[in-house]
Amino acid sequence: MKFPDILRLALRNLREARLRASLTTMGVVVGVAVIVTMVSFGLGLQRNTVQRFKDLDLFNEITVSGRSLDQIVAAALSGKPAGDGANANGSNANTNASNANARGERGRGGDDDRGAAGRLANRNQPNATRTLDDAAIQEIARLPGVASVEPNVSLFVYVRANGRVQPNSVGGALVPNQASRFKNFSAGRMIASADADEAVVDESFLNAFGFEKPADAVGQTVELLAPPDAGGRARANDSTRNDETSNDEARAANNERAPRGGRGERPTEGGRERESGEGGMSFFGLPLGDEGGGAEPAGNLAARTFKIVGVLKPEVEGAGNRNQFRGMMPVESIYVPLAAARDWSRRYRGSLSRVAFELARASGAIKEGETKGYPMAVVRVTDPEILPDVQKAINGRGFSTFSVADQLKELRTVFLIVNASLGLLGGISLLVASFGIANTMIMSILERTREIGIMKAIGAEDREIKLIFFVEAALIGLAGGVTGSLAAWGIDVLSNHIAYRQWLRPRGISFVHFFALPPYLWLGATAFAVCVAIVAALYPAARAARIDPVKALRHD
Repeated sequence: MKFPDILRLALRNLREARLRASLTTMGVVVGVAVIVTMVSFGLGLQRNTVQRFKDLDLFNEITVSGRSLDQIVAAALSGKPAGDGANANGSNANTNASNANARGERGRGGDDDRGAAGRLANRNQPNATRTLDDAAIQEIARLPGVASVEPNVSLFVYVRANGRVQPNSVGGALVPNQASRFKNFSAGRMIASADADEAVVDESFLNAFGFEKPADAVGQTVELLAPPDAGGRARANDSTRNDETSNDEARAANNERAPRGGRGERPTEGGRERESGEGGMSFFGLPLGDEGGGAEPAGNLAARTFKIVGVLKPEVEGAGNRNQFRGMMPVESIYVPLAAARDWSRRYRGSLSRVAFELARASGAIKEGETKGYPMAVVRVTDPEILPDVQKAINGRGFSTFSVADQLKELRTVFLIVNASLGLLGGISLLVASFGIANTMIMSILERTREIGIMKAIGAEDREIKLIFFVEAALIGLAGGVTGSLAAWGIDVLSNHIAYRQWLRPRGISFVHFFALPPYLWLGATAFAVCVAIVAALYPAARAARIDPVKALRHD
């Protein structure tokens, strides 16, 4: 017998027992639908998790840190090299210095190694043996696969805008910038060039400085305020002097020239200061405004003016409108060009930072002309696939690194276990369906014993008899697999819409596909159903092939 003849015979036999074949097929449909639905949920969970990390710029960014100034000082005071035994014996000094910087620098308009950047840098610093300075930044930028390197320059300074003066966070931004946080604006645009006196702000800036709409802030100016430069002169929009030592000496000379009891600053209770000539309250030389923040600062403050050209679009999630976290770089309220933030940070360092720098220089840990470096930098790669190679190359150059991609392998292992467990649970239902297939085939043998005997009497071989039953079982498995996959697809679509209407939309969350149904899943499930059906038909087919044609012809 040819295969087309066997196929027609198998279809005829199934049509003659429609009800039994339909019920058996329904068992396969349920089993396949359960498998596809459960595995597709696991795949959807994996896809959403990985995609969320990608959208947040976490799979193409590496955080790089070098020796911190606090670590260098702690190592010098303990008499051990930084990055070696200094971490063990100088950890308390390092921690105390970091905490002191965090407390003291905020009120002085100095650089601020704070927040996630500072914690991450301090955590990784023991493994770093080099300072992350400008030369190191350029060296990393030349590595193959590196798209950009953005050092972290975070400031906490007094800011004047819209007639108000308040302390606020300012960060330096690389221009042009590939980070997704600078892609969407409520109004305006990104900073035009690296040397432009322009700034972009976020929504918290609008609320703090009394702007009603994002468009109201675009075109306005924002000023960074600091104590006056040498001679008490306010130097506005002057970024030409970068020598930190000369600035420190000039300020020291200015303090010596200030007459005692004149307009000099006198400490008062609580650490505040009052200027006798003005009679106004000040905090470390910066005048305090009223509750509304509308008081104008004294005209002898150093200031640098930036034009607001864009307002970042807030990206919120959930019922509480929580801001999304994007990328490895700390979030700031105001962003200015990186060069401007770096110049301001070096020129107006706080007293604790200057003392630490001088201690490190006096101990020989920092040489003449050497800077303290950056607390951290974010390296963006051209392709997430080469991120491990880039990270390994950076580690080999004496820096410590961190990347979320380090956990990607473990994350995939977890999802593999979850998907296997879900598939195993669904496979149990298909196993139950296989017993139904075997029962159907056995009942078919009992009903068709005389027919099988006639076929064997006229020359049918045992192989052909087995093949008939295998084809019948395969047809049941194929029909059940295809129908079950379609049923699983319908369940997935319906569940997605129900979840969106009942839980996501009331909480202000956008539509999410909880299930992922790639072609290999439903094709594999259908093929698996066919294989299970054929395995279930092994015993009935072998039993049919063993029938004695003489006895079969006598069977009623």
